[in-house]
Amino acid sequence: MNHSIKADHLNATPVEGTQPLLQVRNLCKYFPVYSQGFVRKEISKIKAVDQVSFDLMPGETLGLVGESGSGKTTCARSILRALRPTSGEVIMNLPDGRRLDLAQLSNKALKPLRQQMQMIFQDPYASLNPRMTVGDIVAEPMKIHGLAKGSELDDRVERILGKVGLKPEHRHRYPHAFSGGQRQRVGIARALIMNPSLVVADEAVSALDVSVQAQVINLLGDLQEEFGLTYIFVAHDLSVVRHLCDKVAVMYAGRIVEMASSAALFEDPKHPYTRSLLSAVPYPDPDITMEFELGGEVADAGNLPSGCSFHPRCKDCFEPCDQRTPQLETMPDGAQVACHLCSQANVSK
Repeated sequence: MNHSIKADHLNATPVEGTQPLLQVRNLCKYFPVYSQGFVRKEISKIKAVDQVSFDLMPGETLGLVGESGSGKTTCARSILRALRPTSGEVIMNLPDGRRLDLAQLSNKALKPLRQQMQMIFQDPYASLNPRMTVGDIVAEPMKIHGLAKGSELDDRVERILGKVGLKPEHRHRYPHAFSGGQRQRVGIARALIMNPSLVVADEAVSALDVSVQAQVINLLGDLQEEFGLTYIFVAHDLSVVRHLCDKVAVMYAGRIVEMASSAALFEDPKHPYTRSLLSAVPYPDPDITMEFELGGEVADAGNLPSGCSFHPRCKDCFEPCDQRTPQLETMPDGAQVACHLCSQANVSK
């Protein structure tokens, strides 16, 4: 039974070589702001995502982290085309050799690719239809795409429920009969039954109790190892990110301000914003006095400050910070940082 699911999984034959599964280039998502009155005119734009670029290899997990309002969920939804990007490229390299820009595809052309990319939502209750049984919820994507029916569909539903730790008889129950952790397992099963190459987990454990969080995180790790899944993990809990992610992109005001391997970012954070976020991670030691370094509120994406968006909150701010927007630079250790303090031009002076 286990072999039959793994064998027909698309990621059983991942993209060969070193070719990234996903290549995001200068991704932007702006929301227009209109004037009040009978004749509405666009007066400004909210830059929810601005010039985001990264590569994601098959089998990797990328963590998108930042405060609420930093743009991480909008970025993930734009990649999946739940939101249409304003500009930029989202290149997906498929197992059959095709290289497609998801940002440019029509909705009709995009529909077959929905099998390749799925999402696990934050709220495990709101994301499930309370009028449908668990079996119908998990089977619905297969029905929409016409991939299976009858006994074959029933068998696939039971097998994927087993993979996420639920019993076959659970398929006849409704979402209200389950705990939060069990409902999230239903959401995971619904995402995986389509055999996706890419799974976006949007705050997938933030609504769960701490003990249940650990179970779901371990489940996601086990499923990734078994099927070779590629994850984009949107989160604000850095301890979860450290456990699950291979590399981390820190977002602030719609931009990536630091990106590095998980080990490097937690051992040697370079951007002042990253260090501030890490200062809020609790330590299980009563003798350690925590000092949260970050004050103020996240920058307004509709009215960003000049220069570096973080400079009004940064204790290390100096002359160029309020004048020029820093660009991502690759550091000697391979990390990428957008900060004048870390800029090679300023370091060399």
